[in-house]
Amino acid sequence: MTNDGTWGDLAEWVAYLKEIGVRDLGAAPVVRGAGIEALALVRDDLGECTRCKLHAGRTKIVFGVGNSHAKLMFVGEGPGAEEDARGEPFVGRAGKKLDEMIGAIGLSRAEVYIANIVKCRPPKNRDPEKDEIETCFPFLIRQIEAIAPKVIVALGSPAAKTLLGTRTGITRLRGHWHDFHGIPVMPTFHPAYLLRVYTKENRTKVWEDLKAARARIDE
Repeated sequence: MTNDGTWGDLAEWVAYLKEIGVRDLGAAPVVRGAGIEALALVRDDLGECTRCKLHAGRTKIVFGVGNSHAKLMFVGEGPGAEEDARGEPFVGRAGKKLDEMIGAIGLSRAEVYIANIVKCRPPKNRDPEKDEIETCFPFLIRQIEAIAPKVIVALGSPAAKTLLGTRTGITRLRGHWHDFHGIPVMPTFHPAYLLRVYTKENRTKVWEDLKAARARIDE
């Protein structure tokens, strides 16, 4: 970990995972930017995963969806009930709000890629726990490598903290550019939070974050 509390290059992160006892790093690394074929390889390696306790309560693995060469990638924390039933991320109320957010910056769901930190639903939609994240995160890393997006938008505190290797909360992180192994990261509020606390101030903050992300991919 660097002095500012974030992770350095990918090799450093993999070394850290091994140090804390994560042995299954999702098989061999994928070719950066290889797209759909590399994503298929990651999904095959994931299989019908039983690597952590979350598998016991899931209906379907929620791997990810969207453009395999997307310039913009959204990362949330974990599937909810509707996502667990359908096997697709962000399809419930929060998903509809995310679709609106994507549309507001002139893109469609089909043009971006959407995934989560963990791929099985945490009980009662609680935040993913440390051991669950440590087990599942290597697969997300490989998804990011396969897609090679120009920008990642981290949706909510668990996603932002995991991607950035920090304990700082979303309120302080959002609105500022960060880095994940050379990819710019813009943290913002999770759509579910936006639905719960639907104030003009929060809507404006999310809009500013998304506008910044759109401008970055258009550079």
